Amino acid sequence: MLKVATAPHTFSPLDTKRLMRDVVIALMPAAIVAVVNFGLNALVVILSSVAACVMWEYLYVHYLLKQKSTINNYSAIITGLLLAFNLPATMPVWMVLIGAFMAIVVAKMAFGGLGKNIFNPALVGRVFLFISFPVQMTMWMKPNWHDFFNADVQTAATTLGILKHLDASSSATSLTHETADTLQQLPQYWQMFVGYTGGSLGEVSALALLLGGAYLLYRRVITWHVPFYYLATMFILTSIMWLFTDDVRYEPLTHLLSGGLMLGAIFMATDYATSPMSIKGKIVFAIGCGLLTFIIRFYSAYPEGVSFAILIMNAFVPLIDKFYYPRVYGTGRK
Repeated sequence: MLKVATAPHTFSPLDTKRLMRDVVIALMPAAIVAVVNFGLNALVVILSSVAACVMWEYLYVHYLLKQKSTINNYSAIITGLLLAFNLPATMPVWMVLIGAFMAIVVAKMAFGGLGKNIFNPALVGRVFLFISFPVQMTMWMKPNWHDFFNADVQTAATTLGILKHLDASSSATSLTHETADTLQQLPQYWQMFVGYTGGSLGEVSALALLLGGAYLLYRRVITWHVPFYYLATMFILTSIMWLFTDDVRYEPLTHLLSGGLMLGAIFMATDYATSPMSIKGKIVFAIGCGLLTFIIRFYSAYPEGVSFAILIMNAFVPLIDKFYYPRVYGTGRK
């Protein structure tokens, strides 16, 4: 087939299907940890989320658009995985179906499909479920490596949930008895690193997420700029507050390893369609995400802020791209 196009002409072995397949592979360590930690419940949520996203996209494209199916490019599978990773293991399947509908039909296909969506689809589904079903979205299972079939389900507070209930007197030098008892509930660093703690399915293991991120960097699916500046911004802000206030609520390493920070920085803030194109734009975007996450975590009623922070910055991506556009091919202009 002869293709006629204007110069410059470049060739790349990368295509959408390969990129998406690499992201699916990178998400597998976190999926395995989720199933090991939370057993059959986690497997049901993951499979139902992926199946629902694929189903909604197929139905929309086939029956409404009457076009060739797009489910073979793996993008719906990624949305399903990321949506599941933002849900607790106890989430009812019918609620997962609603979240998948919001992610695929409303946040993705209504804007024109892959690459045309303004907001990250999985986060739109997650936030919709959080606002609509706050009780179910905040029921966190306690990890149990020896109970795959969840015969004895126990719930526990997340790390950020525990920190949120501490008061301003929680300094390292002067702890009240109540605060000291609360701090004893916090998981140790190794537990947060390997994933033996409560939380959403895909956010609990920093190790699994870092392995996936390293694979994406090796395969050149993402660049290091967004994850690094996002995590660094959050780490610097919490370190400054921790040093000046001596308040354990700002302990930086705890915030780095807990909540959805790693998951958001590596897998969702790096989304091609909803992040800036230029390197400078990516840095501005990542710093904005880190700043908003810090503000929401410490100065709002919510213990977590990653989802809202990324969605808010998604809205600013067109403006960021206007000021920081990529270098014109063959010139020094940026």
